[in-house]
Amino acid sequence: MHTRHLPASVAAGNPITAEVGADVLGDGGGAADAAVAMSLASCVAETVFTGLGGGGYAVYYDAQAQSTHCLDFFVTVPGLGGRRSCTPTEISIDFGGQLVQYAVGAATVAVPGVPAGLAALHGRWGTRPWRDLVAPAIAHAATGVSFTAVHSKVLKTVAAALLINEGRSIYGFEESVLPGGGRLHHPGLDTALQVLADEGPDAFYTGRIAEAIVAAIGEEGDLSMADLAAYEVREKTPLTAVLGGHEIHARGDDLDDLLGTAAALELTDDPAEQAVRLVAALRSLPKRGDTTSLAAVDSQGNACAITTSLGLSSGVWLPNLGIHLNSMLGEGELVRGNEIPGERMGSMMSPLIAVADDGLALVAGAAGGSRIRSSLLQVLIKALGSGMSAQAAIEAPRLNPVPDRVHVETGFDERALRRLAETDEVVLWPAHDTYFGGVAAIGRSGPGADPRRGGDVRLLDPFVS
Repeated sequence: MHTRHLPASVAAGNPITAEVGADVLGDGGGAADAAVAMSLASCVAETVFTGLGGGGYAVYYDAQAQSTHCLDFFVTVPGLGGRRSCTPTEISIDFGGQLVQYAVGAATVAVPGVPAGLAALHGRWGTRPWRDLVAPAIAHAATGVSFTAVHSKVLKTVAAALLINEGRSIYGFEESVLPGGGRLHHPGLDTALQVLADEGPDAFYTGRIAEAIVAAIGEEGDLSMADLAAYEVREKTPLTAVLGGHEIHARGDDLDDLLGTAAALELTDDPAEQAVRLVAALRSLPKRGDTTSLAAVDSQGNACAITTSLGLSSGVWLPNLGIHLNSMLGEGELVRGNEIPGERMGSMMSPLIAVADDGLALVAGAAGGSRIRSSLLQVLIKALGSGMSAQAAIEAPRLNPVPDRVHVETGFDERALRRLAETDEVVLWPAHDTYFGGVAAIGRSGPGADPRRGGDVRLLDPFVS
């Protein structure tokens, strides 16, 4: 029977997001309450990655029932009201010296799931009033927040997607993007959040925000009121794989098959051999995406992890509401050519729960498209296999394989580099970088957040029962 709890704490991709979660836990809220408030705050403070116009997934561990659950609130394919076959705008983004093709514009907008998903998470496991959980995000949206240096660096990379239309006044111009320490403010976002607080998610699917979404899409995309009205959050039983004597619970149908990779990966104490085995397991076509992830554990031992994304953002904004819409239909790795209106799009997101014989061992999620799987597995190997703290496991140097190459951060094991060089070109990076994904996790020794994404943590209760 499971007995151990993780320490009450939060981990997130931004200090403001983490602070909001810590305040909710400190006020007696549960893990679901903290995760919901944090995710809403991330829609204000982490808008280069996520927002109310995106989609995501959550996993929740119920300590009393010793059960894990998954909520799917990712985007769905529009077109229930008819298809127009509109042409999106093609752009190129430079990821690590490799130009990757994307598309933006109204034709790339899929049906968002974040408002419905967070409300469903609150309805299922929340204990605090809904308005109380939206309130911190409203307050931050009204005043604006300090933009982090890491997010400014990311903004420079994805400027072609974000410096469009209203994005130009919010994020700056391409020659001079919003710097670290600058004020990030989305005019009207506090109004949209207040509507969410007062009217719930229905406003985004059948009410006034829904009407604003459809009006912003206009004749240039397929999203209609019929698409929004048909959207539903799905609760599902997670699938399980075993890694290093731990059961890993996750959605199990992600595009990169995280659980299948974990199940096939044998752990070893030899760092060089482990690197070779990991690359062999991870070898796949390169994919890209922008996401953010967070984790929360309460004093009762309940845990929650959420991963959300806008893609790269479509450049379609809701006037006077501060919301930019997702570009999921412009993400080449997600579009398979057989999309059906009303059906979910595929995703690499995979927040997870790791359980040992004596209880919960780790709750984690990761951002970074195709690097979600590689970053999560490397953290799992170090935290569960080698006994590192969540923070140490996250800060350790990472690798990421692409065809014929393995990208490696500075500080990686030298013997491992020599072994990898026997079969692949090894590309050494001079520093740790957002390219290698961003992980937020909580383990038995406390929380960990990724410095690659400007992450932050708060530890409320170090006692572990």
